[in-house]
Amino acid sequence: MSERTKFTMRDVARLANVSTSTVSAVINETVAVSPERKKRVQDAMAALDYHPDEVARSLKTGRTNVIGVVIPDITNAFYPEVISGVEEAARQAGYGVLFCNSSEDAHNEARHLAMLSARRVDGVILACCATPSAFDAVIRRRFPMVFVDRVPPGTIGSTVSSDNVDAGYEATKHLIKLGHKRIAMLIGTLDLSPHRDRLDGFRKAMQEYHLPIRDEYLIGGGVQIEDGRKAGLQLLACSPCPTAIVVSNNKLLLGLFEAIDKRKIKIPAQLSVVGFDDYVWNRYVTPSLTVIAQPTGEMGRCAFELLHQIINASSNDVITKQIQLKTELHVRNSTAAPAPEPRKK
Repeated sequence: MSERTKFTMRDVARLANVSTSTVSAVINETVAVSPERKKRVQDAMAALDYHPDEVARSLKTGRTNVIGVVIPDITNAFYPEVISGVEEAARQAGYGVLFCNSSEDAHNEARHLAMLSARRVDGVILACCATPSAFDAVIRRRFPMVFVDRVPPGTIGSTVSSDNVDAGYEATKHLIKLGHKRIAMLIGTLDLSPHRDRLDGFRKAMQEYHLPIRDEYLIGGGVQIEDGRKAGLQLLACSPCPTAIVVSNNKLLLGLFEAIDKRKIKIPAQLSVVGFDDYVWNRYVTPSLTVIAQPTGEMGRCAFELLHQIINASSNDVITKQIQLKTELHVRNSTAAPAPEPRKK
């Protein structure tokens, strides 16, 4: 097979019958070009399948027009929705995106950040794992970065996340308003800000309504399905059993349902459940799920827009913004008033 011919800007100019400076102006949008000439250049580029040398252009401009996104778990449906928001906003701004999955592993996260830095991306959006450390070196180099969803303790940089304290509060208040008093929470890793903040919201609601917070009703320590199954079995073995459970993420919820099925417990007749994150199937499972919906696409778009501001800021400007987005409670059939307590004889 013969080697593919590599056409140059000069070839495009010759075919379009314009100067190479006109081709450059069309590609880089530096000088206004008449619509007729611009179309001739674009048609010539298409005919020759010509694409500008982005590496050469980045050496001239100091920009690659590419950003990196590092997420901790591609199998968690939450993150692809955030990524979709990032990609849409980046595409509209003329940026490409490199996606990396750390698999909740600090070493993988460090490798990805080092690779993105070596490839000279213009900035990074990071949802960090539970034991983050690699980004410290990135921040020291004043590398443009925005934390999304997960905010490391003591972070003074730019962040975009849900208002997770309010989310935990609203989820718990919904159950209290239905009449529940024995309310448990299946919590994720408390080293991660969303789970820590949701627990704070849970405590706030319970204290506001003068309800006891039982230590045995607060169980967590992971973010995977198996963690939810184990914690769920432990919660359902409590005596008395909780009448309602708030679950801190969607994978823990799947594990809890496995435990509920094993114990043959009926939802919501015997147990009400509130989860996090809303997906189309939440409406069609039986019973349909009451959840806290996060604005995932908006979170991704906001993260890119904030990163874009940081990238384009002058060297004297330091942009640090902490953006918190409101969540929504979507009430469906997995929550109901608790069953009446049996009368004491």
